[in-house]
Amino acid sequence: MSTAINMGEFLRTRRALLHPEDVALPDFGGRRRVAGLRREEIAQLAGVSVDYYTRMEQGRVPNPSGAVLDALARALRLDGDATRHLHRLARPQSSARNVPRRQAQPQRVRPMLQRLLDDLVDIPAMVMGRRMDVLAGNAAAVALFGDYAALDRAERNIARITFLDETSRELYADWPSCARGNVAYLHLDAGRHPEDPQLASLIGELSMKSADFRRWWAEHPVQDKTSGTKRFHHPVVGDLELAYETLRATDDPDQALITYAAEPGSPSHDALRMLLAWATEAQAPSPMPADDRAR
Repeated sequence: MSTAINMGEFLRTRRALLHPEDVALPDFGGRRRVAGLRREEIAQLAGVSVDYYTRMEQGRVPNPSGAVLDALARALRLDGDATRHLHRLARPQSSARNVPRRQAQPQRVRPMLQRLLDDLVDIPAMVMGRRMDVLAGNAAAVALFGDYAALDRAERNIARITFLDETSRELYADWPSCARGNVAYLHLDAGRHPEDPQLASLIGELSMKSADFRRWWAEHPVQDKTSGTKRFHHPVVGDLELAYETLRATDDPDQALITYAAEPGSPSHDALRMLLAWATEAQAPSPMPADDRAR
């Protein structure tokens, strides 16, 4: 995976999404030969020469300054996640090319995250690792999403399930939004770990098997998974609207505890309680065993 080429693709894609009116530039009409803004317009907005910006899109600027990258981010109207992603693509200080290759070790759930997961009885929760792998989930998460532990380890991946398991289109009431969010997060992960062969394999598989993934990946969206609201259409209890929160340890951002909760007193809260009661009565599958949580 070439970081320089990826940076050029990222710049070209984001430039194509902008129009003169988006950046207060005059548009003198006439048909444009390319989508979005021209290179000279981005160069003007960023305060760099057209030649310099052209070489950046071509991957021929090996170490652009932080000031230039910030100027380009402002010109391209990038948000915080996308700006940090641009910096990582341009200057991957932790790239695996700079350190000796070592055999990747299986990712295991942090003990504190596991304790928190075990204590969350009435709240669906899971631990997500690198590449959106599911490392663990509690019984409430099994009731909501299904039993990840029943899948082969290589298939316990949120993005793979979202795009390749047809039932996910029925579970997520706004499937396109959820799926695009997964693409944006994988782009972010690719910027953090540009030499990850397993991530490259996952992206290649999804690109081959899903036209939706292939189209959205080419748009280069970038977004972290933090907090928000998801709507579900569960086959047992019907519609649910749950707020999700992502908790990460500052010393290990590659693992995240994701919780889902309903507004107290809301119809979704009642439906979630019904779902958990149904799962208990139906003897839902046990949470993923501790010795099987490695990636």
